[in-house]
Amino acid sequence: MQEKRRLYCPRAAISYYGSTSLQDIHRKRMEKDLVELQTLIDVHFEQRKKDEEELIGLKERIENRRAERAEQQRVRAEKERDRQTRIAEERQRKEDEEAKKRADDEAKKKKVLSNMGAHFGGFLAKAEQKRGKRQTAREVKKKTLAERRKPLTIEHLREDGLRERAKEMWERMYQLESEKFDLMEKMKRQKYEVNTLQNSCQKPQKYSLKNYRRISPSATQAQ
Repeated sequence: MQEKRRLYCPRAAISYYGSTSLQDIHRKRMEKDLVELQTLIDVHFEQRKKDEEELIGLKERIENRRAERAEQQRVRAEKERDRQTRIAEERQRKEDEEAKKRADDEAKKKKVLSNMGAHFGGFLAKAEQKRGKRQTAREVKKKTLAERRKPLTIEHLREDGLRERAKEMWERMYQLESEKFDLMEKMKRQKYEVNTLQNSCQKPQKYSLKNYRRISPSATQAQ
């Protein structure tokens, strides 16, 4: 019995101490795993916190940038409205000035053309009075045309119409002056031809008269 008891006791001690060591190893391993897990959890939450902070910062930067762009667009739109307003005001001012200038020019042109028409009519009237009864057939025709001439009506004409009417009157006056010049030249040529014919007719008469005077005394003596 004693021998068996001596053999039994060491086995029990080895089993007891062996189980204790395994529990310690398992416990330490679990503690280590828990520490590592807690570390991973802490790192995860720390990273998540950083990500959330970066996301919040990114959202803030996006909102700030969006607000800046909206403000820049508002400022640009306001400047563009001001620019368009200035352009419209400047255009309206120029149009008003041009309209006033056109009105003044039309009034001046109407006055000038009216004076031209009055002076031209007065010139024709004076010319007709001077001619009197010595009018030729062409002058009678001119007088008839002048009497039938319609009055100068330019009140309803615009600037283009006034220019065209002034151009027509200028061309007519130029034509009349040209015809007058041609008539004067023709009259000069006719006068020159008449004088030439008269001189040609008078020369033979003078020559025959001189010969008669020279011949007549000798003829008388011969008789």
